[in-house]
Amino acid sequence: MTNVNDQQPSGARSDWEARIARRSDDSGVRPASELPPPAGLTARDGVGHVRVSWQPVDGAVGYLVHRAPSGDGTPDGGFTPVDHLGGDVLAMPDTWYVDTTGEPGRRYAYAVASVPEVTLTGPLSEPVPATAQPAGDDPPTVSLRLDAAADGSALHRPWRPMIGSERLSQLLCRDTSGGREIGIELLAALRRVHDEIGVDAVRAHAILHDDLGVYREVDGQPVYDFSRVDEVYDLLLSVGLRPVVEIGFMPGQLASDPERTVFGYRGVISPPRDWDRWADLVRALVAHLLDRYGEQVLGWDFEVWNEANLEVFWSGTREEWMRLYDVTARAVKDVDPRIPVGGPSSAAAGWVDALLEHTAASGAPVDFVSTHTYGSPPLDLRPTLARLGVPDARILWTEWGVTPTHFHPVNDGASAAAFLLTGMRSAAGRVDALSYWVASDHFEELGRPPRLLHGGFGLITVGGIAKPRYHALWMLAQLGDTELPVTADGDGAAGLVQTWASRRDDGGLAILVWNSTLDQSKRDGDASLARRVRLTVDGAAGWPATVTRLDREHGDVTTLAQRLGVGDWPTDEQWEALRAVDTLPAEKVQPASDGGACVIDLALPQPGVVLVELPGA
Repeated sequence: MTNVNDQQPSGARSDWEARIARRSDDSGVRPASELPPPAGLTARDGVGHVRVSWQPVDGAVGYLVHRAPSGDGTPDGGFTPVDHLGGDVLAMPDTWYVDTTGEPGRRYAYAVASVPEVTLTGPLSEPVPATAQPAGDDPPTVSLRLDAAADGSALHRPWRPMIGSERLSQLLCRDTSGGREIGIELLAALRRVHDEIGVDAVRAHAILHDDLGVYREVDGQPVYDFSRVDEVYDLLLSVGLRPVVEIGFMPGQLASDPERTVFGYRGVISPPRDWDRWADLVRALVAHLLDRYGEQVLGWDFEVWNEANLEVFWSGTREEWMRLYDVTARAVKDVDPRIPVGGPSSAAAGWVDALLEHTAASGAPVDFVSTHTYGSPPLDLRPTLARLGVPDARILWTEWGVTPTHFHPVNDGASAAAFLLTGMRSAAGRVDALSYWVASDHFEELGRPPRLLHGGFGLITVGGIAKPRYHALWMLAQLGDTELPVTADGDGAAGLVQTWASRRDDGGLAILVWNSTLDQSKRDGDASLARRVRLTVDGAAGWPATVTRLDREHGDVTTLAQRLGVGDWPTDEQWEALRAVDTLPAEKVQPASDGGACVIDLALPQPGVVLVELPGA
């Protein structure tokens, strides 16, 4: 997590940057076999971009696109991975990639390598040349077509199973941030993602942190107190959400080194000084939850620790963490073997192979595999699970977002909304959950928010204003249960411009169209990437339509705040004015008719999203 905002103290910022970059040792882990490069590589020139595509490789969890200057069609120098500035894993799960990082008019050579697991990249394919074209006077047109009566298939919703949150003790906090009471607003944000987006569960750190008082020793004997855990879980359940129980961090009196901590709230990251007492604590917690909340707990996921493959989150060795996993998972199952448990809850898709190889030998249970990534769609872990003998384990990406960087401006604007749609579309059907990190800007890992628009991870600001990423999730929630196929043609089709079309149970249609690049240097938009879109829906002649827009001029709190002249925190009058972007206005339109089809013409900036709703005949 780099490039922390300059508002943070420079010493704390540089210390965090140095520590977060350090990965724990992966030595001793048997790598996956090297895979051949993809075949069928093509590169298609377009205005402002190049679309590279290839054939899938059996066993690959992703692909890494490389580029080199190529004046005459042959590489002028060494290939390097295309860096879209996501700050994390650059490999892609899909068999295509849109590159907007090159210089228009300059010729490049592209090559792609298969990725069998996140730390291993295979040889490069044969290169192909391409050149992004300069923009002309008018944006190119992308033509989209679908049939309102098509059979379709079940629409997968990877955003619904869970969302991330600040540690849940903050629900009990009566302090203010930006003049707003923290606990009240955090709960309101969680209620909103449940009610408006349909999210089912919340994943958060530090349920065993000392601020909830779960563990102490009296006369050398353990004493448990889960009353404050009950308070926060009662609040979650009151708004319709269930917890994902991330088991950590270490209570101070149980830690082998209580001075090894992370974040401003000092979560203890060392192994236990007594492994039996750790197991007893886990069993006591799980038994208490089952006793208090009943059999609904059998549907809660219990996740072991957080990002132990980063030294900042685990001061022990990899072998010690594997022991922690075994002890913890078995303690959960001791209470009730039906309760799901998993991990490694790792950064950047690390340690997945290592955990599964370890548990194959140790016999510890793994009901789900959980990991994290930022800045790109999540890798496809299904080949890994099949290779390591757990093909039926669920895949939970328990943290995902546009950037791993605290206080990054990309978090606040419209480009992150289009990124969110791209990632959810990519993950649909191959993951069980893709949990956006996090619901609210009431979040204080590196300190409380210094101002309204501080590049916070939250979908909702302090003060309860929806950011564009929240609006993108709301738009996804409007999709129907049946996904409809779409054909796309033109410069930018099925890459720069993407779609997700659906039919609702009442026969109406909801169609999302967005213009997006992963390239974060374009987060404020690039006119050369703008497109016109002609959407044709067969079987919908005469149907009225509703069009809802999300871009820098529609629903973007950063644009409105700038126009209002908002300083660090809004005035009372500015708070009221900012409510104008808390919901997205819809426009009624009457599409043109073309035979039995309706036709809607749209201007689509980059970044830009349009939701088209057709209520049916």
